[in-house]
Amino acid sequence: MGCFGGGYARFFHTGMHSRLGLNSVKKRIRIFDTTLRDGEQSPGVSFNINQKARIAGMLVDLGVDMIETGFAAVSSEESMAIRKIHEMDGNFISLARCNRHDIDSVIDTGIDNIHLFIATSDIHIKYKLKTSRENIMEKIVDSIDYARSHGLNVLFSPEDATRTDMNFLIDVINTAISSGAYEINIPDTIGIMNPISMYNFIHEIKNRTKSCISVHCHNDFGMATANTLAAIMAGADGAQVTVNGIGERAGNAALEEVVLSVHAFTDCSTGINMRMIPKISKYVSMASKMYIQKNKAIVGENAFSHESGIHVHGLINNPETYEPIDPGILGLNRRIVLGKHSGTTSLKYILESHGIKKSDDEISGILVRIKDMNIYDENEILKMVR
Repeated sequence: MGCFGGGYARFFHTGMHSRLGLNSVKKRIRIFDTTLRDGEQSPGVSFNINQKARIAGMLVDLGVDMIETGFAAVSSEESMAIRKIHEMDGNFISLARCNRHDIDSVIDTGIDNIHLFIATSDIHIKYKLKTSRENIMEKIVDSIDYARSHGLNVLFSPEDATRTDMNFLIDVINTAISSGAYEINIPDTIGIMNPISMYNFIHEIKNRTKSCISVHCHNDFGMATANTLAAIMAGADGAQVTVNGIGERAGNAALEEVVLSVHAFTDCSTGINMRMIPKISKYVSMASKMYIQKNKAIVGENAFSHESGIHVHGLINNPETYEPIDPGILGLNRRIVLGKHSGTTSLKYILESHGIKKSDDEISGILVRIKDMNIYDENEILKMVR
């Protein structure tokens, strides 16, 4: 049926039923990474210039379509980092509010692309910006015209889009496109959507506009990846993500989760080199000092680790019994670990992987000793057996 983009079908063991009702039109989903901007806005995170450059280089090698390098107007150091990254090969973009000061800050970096944003929900307009819808529209037109007149390619985001009145949002989108924006990004700024509401929301936007649409989902209710996938199923053309899902508050949609989900559950592809994901995940974790929980999907230490004897027995006979994803897609290997739930199959597998052959009776006896002594460290077990 060819439902897995990029030739990855053999790596996923999700079953045909998991793809029912999805968009049947094959297309390339653009991956926009904002680790260096929204990811760095995680409380307590601050990348230095060299770390930013290294992450940007890894993202280029990963195959990301667009890299948000920062918010040029924030500081001189931020502007310097953007300039340094711009010297590399790749597609880079800087965030800016819809005002000329911010736009000038982006122009000064020499970067070619600008991500303009302004809030469009009534609660933001009234309480944060203290203005009117009419003034918001004027700022959108003026800012896009000004940026375009200086040769910048404009991506536009109506901040807090998912709490914006739909009719006003459609007017905003159409105005931004007619003013020269090449793409509209729909931010779920405070992560209030669920997959059903997000699907319906994006579906309506796609039906009422002719714009290229991407989404930017926050994870306040733990649904950023699911909401991003729902948006893609509804016709969204791109996804904004961060490595490891870092970002403000509960974070953003995780690059690794979105990419693998797109390939596993839709007819779309991403062009991402998945074997590089573990490497960049580890580096971003180290640089951000935001350490990855062991049971984190895709990149957590336990993502491809198995202890339960029942699971290991099934895996050894056929990995599809308990692995929805072949770790080989990421350049990883599954890991069998010993613990109180382990059985003889696990112990035999580990010993044989070290060239140690034992009879079934011996294996059973060793396992009893291991559990009685509460010794589960592999090196200690090997010392005991040898």
